[in-house]
Amino acid sequence: MLSVFVFSSSVCQVTISGRVTDGQGEPVPGTNVFLKDTYDGASSLGDGSFEFITTAVGKADLIAKFIGYRDFVQPVLLDAQRIVVEIRLEETISELKAVTITAGAFTANDASRRTIFKAADIASTAGATADIAGALNTLPGTQKVGESGRLFVRGGDSNEARTFIDGMVVLDAYNTTAPNTPSRGRFLPFMFKGTSFSTGGYSAEYGQALSSALVLDSKDKAESTRTDIGILSVGGDVAHTQAWDRGSVAGKIQYTNIRPYFGLINQEIDWKTPPESTEAVGVFRQQVGKDGLFKFYGNFNHSNFSLYHHDINDNGVKQLYDLTNNYRYLNGSYISSINEKWSVHGGLSYSYIQNNTQIEFDNILESEKGIHAKTVFEGSLSVRVELKTGIEVMQRNYAKSIYFNADSTYSHWFNELIAAGFAEVYIYASNKFVVRIGTRLEYCNLTGKAGVDPRGSLAYKTGATSQVSFAYGKFRQSAKHNLVSINQALDAEKADHLILNYQRVENNRTFRVETYYKRYEDLVKYENGNPLLLTNTGKGFARGVELFWRDNHSIKNVDYWFSYSFLDTKREYLDFPHRATPAFATAHNLSFVYKHFVPSIRSQVGFTYSYTTGRPFNDPNTASFNKGKTPYYADLSVNVAYLPRQFLILYVSCTNVLGRDNIFGYEYSTTTDGTGAYRRRAIRQAAPRFLFLGIFITLSKDKSVNQLPSL
Repeated sequence: MLSVFVFSSSVCQVTISGRVTDGQGEPVPGTNVFLKDTYDGASSLGDGSFEFITTAVGKADLIAKFIGYRDFVQPVLLDAQRIVVEIRLEETISELKAVTITAGAFTANDASRRTIFKAADIASTAGATADIAGALNTLPGTQKVGESGRLFVRGGDSNEARTFIDGMVVLDAYNTTAPNTPSRGRFLPFMFKGTSFSTGGYSAEYGQALSSALVLDSKDKAESTRTDIGILSVGGDVAHTQAWDRGSVAGKIQYTNIRPYFGLINQEIDWKTPPESTEAVGVFRQQVGKDGLFKFYGNFNHSNFSLYHHDINDNGVKQLYDLTNNYRYLNGSYISSINEKWSVHGGLSYSYIQNNTQIEFDNILESEKGIHAKTVFEGSLSVRVELKTGIEVMQRNYAKSIYFNADSTYSHWFNELIAAGFAEVYIYASNKFVVRIGTRLEYCNLTGKAGVDPRGSLAYKTGATSQVSFAYGKFRQSAKHNLVSINQALDAEKADHLILNYQRVENNRTFRVETYYKRYEDLVKYENGNPLLLTNTGKGFARGVELFWRDNHSIKNVDYWFSYSFLDTKREYLDFPHRATPAFATAHNLSFVYKHFVPSIRSQVGFTYSYTTGRPFNDPNTASFNKGKTPYYADLSVNVAYLPRQFLILYVSCTNVLGRDNIFGYEYSTTTDGTGAYRRRAIRQAAPRFLFLGIFITLSKDKSVNQLPSL
């Protein structure tokens, strides 16, 4: 009887063996291999082999599990004494391990583990004075254009760098300013939880941006109720945030008047009425349903100033220049999940800009209105393939009227409508290799033409902390509004981007090197030098190499970065008689930023040093075009924040502390003097330095919140 039992047991035993490998055929030791709903199984050895015995019969599922790989499941029929199974595991695409495309892109998201440039850095960089463009100008790919203050990227004009808030375009992201004085961005850094600054090769989602896309992701629901008060050397502000369980609302009023400051610091500009502005900002956030979120943002600004412009030949002859600006920007967006794999987000934005300019007895009234509507779907087609697709409509209305001596009138205007659709596929071949392929289709009502712009990029992980990326794309943008209003049949200006990037991020240290080539075509050009005869015959190129190094690990409580850019660019456009380097482009650009937090005295100190080689300018007294060269530019700026109490901050910053006389170019008289020469005047900084003082108070329930991240 016993022998019969032993014989029966041996017949029911099945040996299951095999080998576990990955997609490259390499062994995967430690893989857990077992039969579903049983305790029978084993772990693979160093060579990937495994073997175990089971007494189960019939059909069963053989499962293999290992972290970082998809579960392997294979049905087996337990009808033999030995079963051999070769198991090949597929790597899962991990959000933390997967390679990301970095060609042309600097991502700043406080929640990202691959952050290079955090959102807080924008506000705390010395010399930037809490201006987004000012901080980004310390990154490679940008040029310092001191009399503008705007973003100039890789040989592109400032209008070629577009700003988007929650995916919606901003028609004018800068405050108005006097001629040859730097402007500031309209939007404060503390509004945003994430920033993506792309110097080229960006997603097909973003159109009407020829050289660069600055994508700002606004904050979600506020978590606490607080009141912030700022007492500034140039004005003051007060803000309040009210938070509840599933939503929050915030508002801020700010008044700025530069008159007291100008009374203390000598100015290059002959101000009649120094700049004065009043701004109101409102933010509303509300969670909807299980995971939906509605955001609303509104910005309302009124500013004015007046100055005297002195004649170059005779300084005693002056002309009054008076400007009043009204600005409105409204942005509403909604995001929600459709199911576990798909989400939808959309938005609507409205921009309104009005400038009323008085030049002696002539009056110029200029207005621009814009509406942008967009809907985007994102989701997974499979484990390794993701899709982003959407449609959008952009409408731009522009009008300009000139009243000469309050009598004769000259007016021109246009109403542009651009409809676009885009689709983009992300293919994750593995955690080491990803490909992004997309295309964008745009139609413009003014030209009656449609255009297709393909875009693609890829990235490959060369090691645990390093990768290479490549990007290519076609980009287009309608010409400036003052040009389109003269010739509404102008085609969009176009550019091709080619970018190759290497990046290494390890132990809070980042190194990246990037090279690029841009080819411009269909640029607007004056026919025979006549600004009223416009064509799309202009061309150009830009190419360069850029370096970036950041380290916030090696020195305790210290964060610093270094950037360098080499730019070679030439264009034949507008009134250029032939290809030449534009006046805003500099061959060599260098920045060094240093920040040090001193816990013992509850202070944060920092400095920024910027250097660029001279910029070209055109001297009408010579036969050559744009062959002049300004002196080099250099600026050392410092800032200090001191916290005597957790809720109280004393802040001081100073730009150009060494007082270098930076010259940005020259303006020439329109007529010759007695010697037959055109006299010139240097375009300098409005003042040798800008000193800012502020006291910031935050009132909250626990008195532990402050405005340091916003400074």
